[in-house]
Amino acid sequence: MQTIHSSLFYYIIISFFTKVFLLLAKTISFSFKDSCGISESQILSYGKKLRTEIRNISKASKSGFDTDYASINLPSDKKILEAVERAVSEKKKLKPAILVVVGIGGSNLGTIAVHHAVNGVNYNESDPKLKVYFADTVDSDNISSILAICEKALKSGQNILVNAVTKSGSTMETVANLEVFVKLLKKYKKKDYARHVVATTGRRSKLWDYSIGRNLTLLEVPENVGGRYSVFSPVGLFPLAMLGVKVKNLLAGAASMIKPCASQNILKNPAALSAILLYKHSTSGKNINDNFIFSHDLESFGMWYRQLMGESIGKEKDRRGRKINAGITPTVSIGSTDLHSMAQLYLAGPYDKYTAFLRVGATREKVVLPKKGEFENLAPQVEGKSFTQLMDAVLSGVQASFRKNRRPYAEIILPEKTEYYVGQLMQMKMIEMMYLAHLLNVNPFDQPKVESYKLEARRLLAKN
Repeated sequence: MQTIHSSLFYYIIISFFTKVFLLLAKTISFSFKDSCGISESQILSYGKKLRTEIRNISKASKSGFDTDYASINLPSDKKILEAVERAVSEKKKLKPAILVVVGIGGSNLGTIAVHHAVNGVNYNESDPKLKVYFADTVDSDNISSILAICEKALKSGQNILVNAVTKSGSTMETVANLEVFVKLLKKYKKKDYARHVVATTGRRSKLWDYSIGRNLTLLEVPENVGGRYSVFSPVGLFPLAMLGVKVKNLLAGAASMIKPCASQNILKNPAALSAILLYKHSTSGKNINDNFIFSHDLESFGMWYRQLMGESIGKEKDRRGRKINAGITPTVSIGSTDLHSMAQLYLAGPYDKYTAFLRVGATREKVVLPKKGEFENLAPQVEGKSFTQLMDAVLSGVQASFRKNRRPYAEIILPEKTEYYVGQLMQMKMIEMMYLAHLLNVNPFDQPKVESYKLEARRLLAKN
């Protein structure tokens, strides 16, 4: 009885301090006034065009999973979280040494983005208890190397866990990769290989039926949640929780952004503001949106956002069926690395880009240079400075140059690289894309042209 009371007391204390943290938490900031090249009156004018869509977003946040806006409700769905927690608890008992996430596009980009942001891009090199590998494309050399790593672990008596992620259950690359990893599992875990496979898929997919027939662990992707909007579903939550990410904080951060991003006060609605700036610049000839990210760990966030924008607004036809070939080309730059390869183009090239800077307010680690180092005379201005100071100076210099050369930009500041703020950022960006699609009069939830290459590839494979 004493143990139960102690555990309950511990849980209450942890829950209390978690709630206090969330109440005191800051929020991501979005700034643009002195750098975007668009007046406040213009922003408010475009804001009027978003009133209906803002109401739709607000209404959808109370409508469950019955509409195309279903992803907005993922952060607050307790049943999904409970299902994920059960699966995580079960699979952790296996004490796997390796997690292989088999999925492509929306089935893994969000997971990678959060994982790298929170755990760091060098996570596998930090000797974690559970390493992770992402098997996405059918690159023979890449998949062979992952298979070899997994086989080495299995030979030594360690366990591996395979998480197949595909809402349709028939994505060619995912099925191919799943096949070879299950084959490997059967070689070493012939009797109970099914315990080492988790299938995250749609209830109507063939993979769902396959998994039931073979007693695989199943996690459901809600029907109306598309891949690029699915990071807060089991698609992202299961592998992230396995990797130690505090998914409750991630979801809390995402949930906290819904109200401000559904505000009719345009100047206080970061998602609407960002969408308006993207739209206005795209209609003024700046059809390239460069996401200039000053954090190596957030590069994968840029890759996730690239898919979000590319698939959501890159459309041949508008909602009325008229051919318009809409789209904005998203690119990703990393500071300060790409200043030494692309800054010349950005500052002197054509006026066809609108830049979104992303920076982090507080870093996890502090690297400080000695006051009198071995190479003190080569760059004396850096002596005694922290790397954070150096990066801040570089970014401030870049932005000053952008303003001087009339290159429009906005800036998002992430207070810290924690689950809460990453959740805020990703939720804001998904709602931003819904608003941008509304301004462009396109459907942000479909991707009809993607199917064309799949059909052609299947035809060629069947022919051969």
